[in-house]
Amino acid sequence: MAQDNAAFCGVTEGVPGEAKPPPVPPRRRGAGARKRQRYVEKDGKCNVQHGNVRETYRYLTDIFTTLVDLKWRFSLLVFILAYAVTWLFFGLIWWFIAYCRGDLDHLEDHAWTPCVNNLNGFVSAFLFSIETETTIGYGHRVITDKCPEGIVLLLLQAILGSMVNAFMVGCMFVKISQPNKRAETLVFSSHAVVSLRDDRLCLMFRVGDLRDSHIVEASIRAKLIKSKQTQEGEFIPLDQTDLSVGFETGDDRLFLVSPLIISHEIDERSPFWDVSRHQLEKDDFEIVVILEGMVEATGMTCQARSSYLADEVLWGHRFTPLLSLEEGFYEVDYGGFHQTVPVPTPACSARQLAAAAARRDAHLYWSIPSRLDQPLEEAAAAEGGGDPDTPRESNGTLASPEAR
Repeated sequence: MAQDNAAFCGVTEGVPGEAKPPPVPPRRRGAGARKRQRYVEKDGKCNVQHGNVRETYRYLTDIFTTLVDLKWRFSLLVFILAYAVTWLFFGLIWWFIAYCRGDLDHLEDHAWTPCVNNLNGFVSAFLFSIETETTIGYGHRVITDKCPEGIVLLLLQAILGSMVNAFMVGCMFVKISQPNKRAETLVFSSHAVVSLRDDRLCLMFRVGDLRDSHIVEASIRAKLIKSKQTQEGEFIPLDQTDLSVGFETGDDRLFLVSPLIISHEIDERSPFWDVSRHQLEKDDFEIVVILEGMVEATGMTCQARSSYLADEVLWGHRFTPLLSLEEGFYEVDYGGFHQTVPVPTPACSARQLAAAAARRDAHLYWSIPSRLDQPLEEAAAAEGGGDPDTPRESNGTLASPEAR
C-alpha cells in the first residue's frame, strides 16, 4: 500500500527485490544560513532571560523560593553569611553590655560580678555568642543572674538562632533533595524522524531512562514553537501549538522501562498536515518535548526537556532497534540510541498522501465489479425472458428501446 501511495504522489519508492537508493545523509544548514536561536536547549535549559523587571520586591516576598532557586555558590554564600552575621551581631551586643556595665574594667576584681563570667574582650564575646546560638555550652563562659539585660538577650538569641537554623537548613535540604539531577539520566534522541507507520506519516523521537529505578506516572508532551501572523495582521513570536502524542488514546502515559519511540501522527489536526519534505527543508520551527514523572525513590516530581530544530528532523528515516532477547532477560543496547536508518518514504505532504490514497481507493472501487450487482442482473434477466442478448444498463436494469 505504501508503494501505491508513493506512486500517486509521484515519488519513486523502494520495492522488494529492487536495488535501494543510497542512504541520504542528514540535512545540514549551509555555511551562509542563519543559525536558528533555540527556545529550549538540548539539555533542557530554557534560553530566556527576564529583563527590565521593576517589581523586584516580589522576589523578596517569596524569599524561600528565591534562595532555593539560587545557584549553589550563592546558596552556600548566603548559608555562611546567615550564621556569621548573627554570631557577629550578638557578639557585638554581648561585648557592648560588658563594656557599659564596666565588666572590662574589673577583670582582676574577684569581688565584681560580671554579666558573663570570663568575658574579657570582643573575641571572647564572639565565642560566647557562638556557644549560645549553637547550644554548645563549654562551661567556661557563663551568664550570671545579676544581669537582667543579658538574660533577655540570651532568650532573644536562642529564639532567633532556632529560626535561622530552621530556615537555612530547610533551604539547603530542599535544594539538595530537588530531583533536577534525576533528569540527567532521562535521554532524548539527538534527531527526530519522519516516516511511514501503518501507511501514515508520523513524526517520531525516542526517549529512554538510563537508571534501573523507574519514573512513576511518566507522561510526555510536545509543543511546536513557531512564529506566526494572524489574519488581522498581528505577529505572534514563538507561538506554541500542541502536538498530539497520544493524549486521546492514553499513549502519552509511558511505562519507561526500556527506550520508547514517541509518535505524532500527522493528520488533518496536525500543524504538519501540509508540510512536504521540500517545505520541511525550508521551514523554521522548533519542537519542544517535555517528559514528566515522579522519582520512584523519593516520590518527587521530575521534568526533563529537549528540543528539535527543523534541520534536526530527518525525513525518510527510522530509529534502529535497541532491544534484544537474551537468556532470561531483555537487553538494551544504548550504543545505537541515536542511530537512524533511511527508509523509503513519500516526499509529499500528509494531505497529498491522504488524497492519493482516496484516489486509489476510488479507482479500485470503479474498476472492480461488485458482487452486490449480481442479484440485480439475475432479476433483470428473469424479467427479460432470460434472453442473455437483451441489452442492459450497467446497474443490471433493462436498457431503453432507443438504446437497443
